[in-house]
Amino acid sequence: MKKLVTRSLGLYLNTLATVAPSKAAATGFQLFCRPYRIPLTEKQLAFFNSADRFQLVHDSTTVQGYRWGSGPKKILFLHGWQSHTYRWKTYIEALPKDEFSVFSLDAPGHGLSSGKFLSVPLYSSIIESFVRESGGIHSAVGHSLGGFSLLYSLYREPELPLDKVVLLAPPGEAGEFISVFKKTLGLTERATNLVIDFFAKQYNVTPDFFSAPKFAERVRAKGLIIHDEEDTEAPYQHVIPLHKAWKQSRLVTTRGYGHNLKSTSVVKEVVDFVNERETVDAPNLTA
Repeated sequence: MKKLVTRSLGLYLNTLATVAPSKAAATGFQLFCRPYRIPLTEKQLAFFNSADRFQLVHDSTTVQGYRWGSGPKKILFLHGWQSHTYRWKTYIEALPKDEFSVFSLDAPGHGLSSGKFLSVPLYSSIIESFVRESGGIHSAVGHSLGGFSLLYSLYREPELPLDKVVLLAPPGEAGEFISVFKKTLGLTERATNLVIDFFAKQYNVTPDFFSAPKFAERVRAKGLIIHDEEDTEAPYQHVIPLHKAWKQSRLVTTRGYGHNLKSTSVVKEVVDFVNERETVDAPNLTA
């Protein structure tokens, strides 16, 4: 059924591209940026309710936020496409709440947030607002699109008050999102180009502008990148130039965990990294 719906949407856009190109461009763009909201289970809602919940209003979107703990070090978790805060449960439970104030946001169109639209610029602007309004963040952890949007924030605002950054399975080039979109729906070149042109009019750049290695060149925070060699959604090949461009980063390569990186060893790597205390060279006391 899902494949049938996908093919029908692709056929519809291809037809519109011929008879009503303006409508095809706008419809295709909205579809490209529209996540499928995953229904929440009682178990997930119970976890959400264990937090101190708050809301942020960004433009016309209400963003659901969560907080656990009251420690002096603030840490922010950012999920990826078609996910929500529950993906961070094991990480949140592993962090000492007397040391950390743990925050997480449901992106627009995800979890308990409102909206039906999500793009990297939108996600990024929400991240920037939260970090500034919170007075600075000790660490931020982003998975997939969440990490990519975080990188874009640091590219736009290198001085954003953020000490450490963790990227889990970050995409490399946003141009690939269009390629996957085209292949999934079976779009023609004409329909695809209409969507790209509409994107460029909205953001004054083409999708190819959004490049993780380019963004990473401006990142000053200390970083940890974890990526799996068998990731089929964000190919591993792109993490090498990202790591090379980000001078303050360390790359951990895994195998067998895929794009979601669900593993206790990954959780431990992240928790150890954000818990790691900066070392200061001892003064030379010799005469």
